[in-house]
Amino acid sequence: MEAQGVLDGLRSRVLLPRRAGRAPRAFGWALPTAVLCGYGFFASLRPSEPFLTPYLLGPDKNLTETQVFNEIYPVWTYSYLVLLFPVFLATDYLRYKPVILLQGLSLIVTWFMLLYAEGLLAIQFLEFFYGLVTATEIAYYSYIYSVVDLTLYQKVTSYCRSATLVGFTVGSVSGQILVSVFAWPLFNLNVISLTAVSVAFAMAWFLPMPQKSLFFHHRQSSTQEERVDIVKVIKELWQDFLRCYSSRPLLCWSVWWALSTCGYFQVINYAQGLWEKVLPSQTSPIYNGGVEAVSTLLGAVAVFVVGHIKTSWATWGEIALAMFSLCIAAAVYIMDSVHNIWVCYASYIVFRIVYMLLITIATFQIATNLSVERYALVFGVNTFIALALQTLLTLIVVDAKGLGLDIFTQFMIYAGYFAAIAVVFFISGTCSIIRKSWKKERRNEATTDGA
Repeated sequence: MEAQGVLDGLRSRVLLPRRAGRAPRAFGWALPTAVLCGYGFFASLRPSEPFLTPYLLGPDKNLTETQVFNEIYPVWTYSYLVLLFPVFLATDYLRYKPVILLQGLSLIVTWFMLLYAEGLLAIQFLEFFYGLVTATEIAYYSYIYSVVDLTLYQKVTSYCRSATLVGFTVGSVSGQILVSVFAWPLFNLNVISLTAVSVAFAMAWFLPMPQKSLFFHHRQSSTQEERVDIVKVIKELWQDFLRCYSSRPLLCWSVWWALSTCGYFQVINYAQGLWEKVLPSQTSPIYNGGVEAVSTLLGAVAVFVVGHIKTSWATWGEIALAMFSLCIAAAVYIMDSVHNIWVCYASYIVFRIVYMLLITIATFQIATNLSVERYALVFGVNTFIALALQTLLTLIVVDAKGLGLDIFTQFMIYAGYFAAIAVVFFISGTCSIIRKSWKKERRNEATTDGA
């Protein structure tokens, strides 16, 4: 059910408005930013999430491993993919706040069902609602840009992203402490999660309603409502799509984004299942919450550090993607083949850190090739392609209607998947360097001949 990978630390850049007008004087920027940060903190404060798989397999739900891994978890992937594009359009058309409220309500339904729903079909419906939760995250990360001035984007982005990271970390750590120190049952952790998301939903009602958005509402609303032509909007999106992906550097980084995010989603969604097979929670203490917290914090440090690294990504970017993708493949392989829980935990932490570092670099490189108003389109398309690939991978490898492979075989395939990405980008990067070297030699020869 974990879906953060999309974008860990990056989705805060996803939707920026086409025209960055001044914030409405009625409430300025402090109120909506504070309320949105409060919402993000409590919506992410879910101490039970790192322990979802043990909870479903345990006495509370008494589901089998095949049901959880091959019949329930795939529903999240399918629903997220189906809902992403219509939610993207609805977010802009409805101007963010209603979709944030929908996300809050979906969180409540999800955790209420985790507490009281019984049986395979009910838990599958639960996964659908969680797919709605993740699809509507775009509203949270885009709302603030419609109510603040352009000069405040960097500040409010850091505030909002920090709020969700702190909320997730506090939730993971508190869940681990309650389980390990106070021996709380996992049912009680879900009660805390339900309470937290309910507080988030209540706070969302205090968000001011934006008056403009990216595509449908370019200007502040007047007494006469704007007439919206959805066909025109879609045509505009298509033209922007063609212009954006005609750039080879942007296409290269976007391909890596989509391919790697697909694999990242698969690993984080099923990592708890692997840990459960290596060390069953019914017979041994587990530290899922602590591992998630550590990987998030160290990943945030890596993201901060990479922002200060000076290198020629235009020349060496593809080779770097290949080398780091190989590191990811090695981490997943070790996680799968060395059946020691501490090795699994350490490999998972390395996996998340490297991915968060690389996706940050990819975001920076894509942003340098885009105008502000096209951020939403490119990042949205990349995520959609990643989900489409993940859906195909899930259908073939995980789903009971496909191969329905066991968890260890699945992770061996994911390791091979990242290794294949590394090979592709190593070949592409090497060819690119050779081409640039030839062009440089030709220029030097032409200069020499001209002299």
